[in-house]
Amino acid sequence: MTNESNITKRLLPDDLFPEDLLPDKNKDKDKKDKKDKDKDKRPVQSHVHEFLGSTRIAGPKNREHNHRFAGVTSEAIPLASGGHIHVIYTNTDFTEGHLHELGVETGPAILVGDGRHVHFAEGRTTIDADHFHEFILATLIDDPTGD
Repeated sequence: MTNESNITKRLLPDDLFPEDLLPDKNKDKDKKDKKDKDKDKRPVQSHVHEFLGSTRIAGPKNREHNHRFAGVTSEAIPLASGGHIHVIYTNTDFTEGHLHELGVETGPAILVGDGRHVHFAEGRTTIDADHFHEFILATLIDDPTGD
């Protein structure tokens, strides 16, 4: 008979929960050492950015309109050449009986002084109600209240 904890162990990564919360956890030292080494190889996340914007006006004649959007980027994605980017994925507001999705990778960091940076992104929304919208945005600075 399979109990819930065994199912959870098969479906979820071992490191999703703290060690002491997983029942029947194998405490084998070699396994723990390997897990600790794997954790050391994971990239350390540093920050995200807020973003907000409006699409350009588009739509069928007599129903041209725009949409607003806002959200938080993905965590930093390191680039092989140095630097980093972020992914933006969100929905627009619901206007004229529909909404659009937008998904785009930002450009690399743009320094704005005092050790801060923003990112630029541009793209097109999904096609909904027989049209799409173009958008251009710059993220807000990361950690605006931090040191």
